[in-house]
Amino acid sequence: MNLYKADLHIHTVLSPCGDLSMSPLNIVEKAAAVGLNIIGITDHNSTLHGPVTKKLAEKKGIMVVYGAEVTTKEDIHCLCLFENEEQRINFQGFIDSNLPKIKNKTSIFGHQVVVNENEEILEEIESLLITGLNASIDEIERKVHELDGLFIPAHIDRQKYSLTSQLGFVPSDLKFDALEISRNISLEKANQTFSYIKNARFIRTSDAHNIEQIGSNPSTMKMEKLNWNELKLAILETCGREVLIS
Repeated sequence: MNLYKADLHIHTVLSPCGDLSMSPLNIVEKAAAVGLNIIGITDHNSTLHGPVTKKLAEKKGIMVVYGAEVTTKEDIHCLCLFENEEQRINFQGFIDSNLPKIKNKTSIFGHQVVVNENEEILEEIESLLITGLNASIDEIERKVHELDGLFIPAHIDRQKYSLTSQLGFVPSDLKFDALEISRNISLEKANQTFSYIKNARFIRTSDAHNIEQIGSNPSTMKMEKLNWNELKLAILETCGREVLIS
């Protein structure tokens, strides 16, 4: 088995809370500089920066996972990760059909721009991307798994926008593939806090909103090869693959 350093929760300049320096080009350069092998591009309620980031990352030998940090109807953040462009487009359609048409106020939330590999602005998204979708956590989970993606409730230890902040607990019938923990809790503490969850699997990410955060809290994937199927096995901790968290 080989060890691959992964950060599966990175925001770009498209997220209204993302720093203006978070262009796909800068993200890839920083990921390479800190030795990341796998990155997940997970803007709030959008997958649009996945393709350009993947194109840039291929030149550096970095694997890009398409994704989004979706906000559910219950105001719970969830990482929704996918392998390919067909899945990404399908899921983007699901997001678009469930995103309330609330106009973004740039003076309050910041700009939401889509850029190309040369950091040129292609468009600005008008609808506010950080609002909750008109879809429940169960509906979103079913859609992700229908597309053969990975469904990971985000930063479950946080006091805002998490399963525990919104529901008070992790439901036993929720079909998640893993649970994300933040930099604020150790793996030991997470295992104690969430001991009621049968066969809980955790990943840690940076949830990067600025360049310096990228790769700051990675997970190490124990896998045979650098590809989606191996990553999925690692996150599911099966066939000898696993996620290692320091």
